[in-house]
Amino acid sequence: MNSVLGELEEERGIPRDKVIEAIEAALATAYKKEYAKRGQIIRAHLDLNTGTTEFVQVKEVVDESSVRFVEEDEEPAHPAREGRFHHNEEIAKPSQKVDAEGNIIIELPRFNPEQHILLADAKLIKRDAKVGDELVFPLEMKDDYGRIAAQTAKQVIIQKIREAEKVSVVAEFGKRQGEIVSGTVQRMERGNLYIDLGRATGILPYDEQIPGERYRQGERIRALLYQVEESPRGIYLRLSRAHPNFLAKLFEMEAPEAAHGTVVFKAIAREAGSRSKVAVASTDAHVDPVGSLVGQRGVRVSTVTSELGGEKIDIVEWSEDTKRFIEEALSPARIMSVDLDEVEHKATIKVAEDQQSLAIGRGGQNVRLAAKLTGWRLDIQSTGGAKIAEAAETGEMKEEPNETPAADE
Repeated sequence: MNSVLGELEEERGIPRDKVIEAIEAALATAYKKEYAKRGQIIRAHLDLNTGTTEFVQVKEVVDESSVRFVEEDEEPAHPAREGRFHHNEEIAKPSQKVDAEGNIIIELPRFNPEQHILLADAKLIKRDAKVGDELVFPLEMKDDYGRIAAQTAKQVIIQKIREAEKVSVVAEFGKRQGEIVSGTVQRMERGNLYIDLGRATGILPYDEQIPGERYRQGERIRALLYQVEESPRGIYLRLSRAHPNFLAKLFEMEAPEAAHGTVVFKAIAREAGSRSKVAVASTDAHVDPVGSLVGQRGVRVSTVTSELGGEKIDIVEWSEDTKRFIEEALSPARIMSVDLDEVEHKATIKVAEDQQSLAIGRGGQNVRLAAKLTGWRLDIQSTGGAKIAEAAETGEMKEEPNETPAADE
């Protein structure tokens, strides 16, 4: 018995006391089904040393203020209607009813001799008994159960162990929410990947995958655990490889400065699988935040890029000076001037003609990511005054015809 309990605790993470509780509940249910009277509250105690089980009947001490007695013209109490029961282990509790005017009426449970014992009688057994106490009465030990009772007991054990395992999984992965987890690809259904994480299965939805990546069954994969959701149908561990925080966590694994909090991520704008912009700052004046993430000869950023399937990553230094930050965000383009409109939260950026393509980027990607990163609407203009492109802070893009700037008069 002890070896089985130890194995369940080690492999499934189910506490020993929860397994014992499940076995005791199952034995009590089997005893109740086979030998007890209707309405009786039966509990079992399992002795691990001897392997024997003690059964007791439980009664609650009541008086006239805590229960109501059945009138002659009233139906006798039925345990299934007199309160909440889980395998007949709970004593009937007061119920609530609503009258015609919407007022809540507290209705006391009916007196049931199988569940209740009057205070006067309880004092004969236990001198200091008071209302609300529970008295236990030993029952005869039984070890012969019918097929139906044994099957019921089996179902109770399975249910209790599943409940305990569910709580254990939620506790374990709840602590790891927001971190990177690794597992193997189990299967793919309707574009969604199911990842075996050991004690649980994670779901990598199609929208959270990096475009262009292909996964094979049994392949090792890393992803961000961004949501632990518990539902009646089970536990859902939602994963993502397209989330901006996945990028940040990968850098934390490569750069000790980021892991220890010396380098702080201020903002991340990402188009998964294509390009990202990361704004970082340092809490230590002696530490270069950009250099820390790039690494010697670019080894750190190259490792992250490889994990993301070749995604290009621009790392810029964050600044409290909005103009300077916008200039950094639009790199590698060189900016001539930045004019801010605080009312419309819009920045007008002037660039030289030879910097237009760099500022805008292919398909407007550079200015679009810069707008997301800074949170400002960015209006790119050439030195001749022609508007080239405009990007909102949401990433929406408006491109203007690339007119030839007028010559200065």
